[in-house]
Amino acid sequence: MLEVAKSFFGGRLAPAEESPRRRAYQGTLGRITITVRPEGGHYTYVEVATDQVGESELDKLAKRFLAEVHRLVEPTHVMRGAY
Repeated sequence: MLEVAKSFFGGRLAPAEESPRRRAYQGTLGRITITVRPEGGHYTYVEVATDQVGESELDKLAKRFLAEVHRLVEPTHVMRGAY
């Protein structure tokens, strides 16, 4: 999952932090942190947080990332929304 984050955010933002279950990226839009952990069975919990207030461009990018991840796991998923 973190490799997916790296390919998605790597071209847009600079790496800021890297650990086995966490990645952070930073740029002019702000800072975004992706944390993953096992959630029982074959599920993985993905948490995405930004340092922005309200719904910023970075928040929209985070939503887009989660939608892309959903589509990877469930190819028939239809993405909705303008993010």
